[in-house]
Amino acid sequence: SENPSVTLFREYLRIDTVHPKPDYDAAVRFLERVGIDLGLACQKVEVCQGRVVLILTWQGTNPRLRSILLNSHTDVVPVFEEHWTYPPFEAVKDSQGNIYARGAQDMKCVSIQYLEAIRRLKTEGKSFARTIHLTFVPDEEVGGHKGMEMFVQRPEFKALNVGFAMDEGLASPSDTFSVFYGERSPWWIKVKCMGSPGHGSRFISNTAAEKMHKVINSFLAFRESEKQRLKSDSSLTLGDVTSLNMTMLEGGVSFNVVPSEMAASFDIRIPPTVDLKAFEEQVATWCCGAGDGVTYEFHQKCMDQHITSTEESDPWWKAFSGVCRDMKLQLKLEIFPAATDSRYIRAVRHPAIGFSPMNRTPVLLHDHNEFLNEQVFLRGIEIYARLLTALASVPPLPTEG
Repeated sequence: SENPSVTLFREYLRIDTVHPKPDYDAAVRFLERVGIDLGLACQKVEVCQGRVVLILTWQGTNPRLRSILLNSHTDVVPVFEEHWTYPPFEAVKDSQGNIYARGAQDMKCVSIQYLEAIRRLKTEGKSFARTIHLTFVPDEEVGGHKGMEMFVQRPEFKALNVGFAMDEGLASPSDTFSVFYGERSPWWIKVKCMGSPGHGSRFISNTAAEKMHKVINSFLAFRESEKQRLKSDSSLTLGDVTSLNMTMLEGGVSFNVVPSEMAASFDIRIPPTVDLKAFEEQVATWCCGAGDGVTYEFHQKCMDQHITSTEESDPWWKAFSGVCRDMKLQLKLEIFPAATDSRYIRAVRHPAIGFSPMNRTPVLLHDHNEFLNEQVFLRGIEIYARLLTALASVPPLPTEG
């Protein structure tokens, strides 16, 4: 009696694509099988060894027009099974219709919703002027560096002729649906402090630890100010402020040896409203203020701050928001607080919206007991079917002749 779309979703959830050894081959075989069943053209692009992007294509009646891109990633984050009520890769459905599995929200649901929306439209005999491409990419959960970041530079991506892209969003515990039109820039900074070494019994001057203390104080004081700014202004969301966390601390060789070097690593997420050059100058000032021999290096430094237009004069947004109004979906426009593959799509000048149609659902991505209710999942298919109808029917734009 289970809806076939739900059955397919649960089948996909059972494919173990968890890091550090995701079974990408099994996922690609599964998705390719579904694509062929739907009559979609299939293409596989190996962006680097062992990392394949699968492209499924529903050809439009006017291939010269720019296409609609539906992106999703196939990998999922690790689990701590002892904290799960049900095994995280069995896709157990409870009596309330909640489906428990890693990837239920992030983001295997969206992959199947895309496919099942296309199944519904093809069954209804629909066709559209614009081509619809679905891309299933690896390694998003580890930064996308061997996935979308490489793929957008390939000729196969350029050949997709993308006009507008959709990618993952977040669940929303309220009645509203979250829509993300931009992302914060992730900066991963490692600060190294060099100082005088010596015996642990002495008051040695100019130590690495003293300098590190000043660095940490400066960074965490800024963290506290941003935390308070978010707390005091109800109009702000997490994506509107800069988050900063110290994530690693290194140094020392023995209890009785004052180390000559210490290092601290920081994960910083910066909204597109912040001047990145000025922010780096602030980082340099904090380090300089801690004393001599204090340096910093970037392990990740995203400088792209492109956002997607949400003006009603924009034809893509007009089509997207029009469907939501017709369906009486309440939208909440936000900057995504973390990072998705949308940042790479925007960086090559394509508008992209992050949207996962999951309202009245707790945000459980990367959390224990991640689940999605089957009715919310099925409603998402209906929403995507309406969105695709509108987006793939956007009239030719002036730049398209």
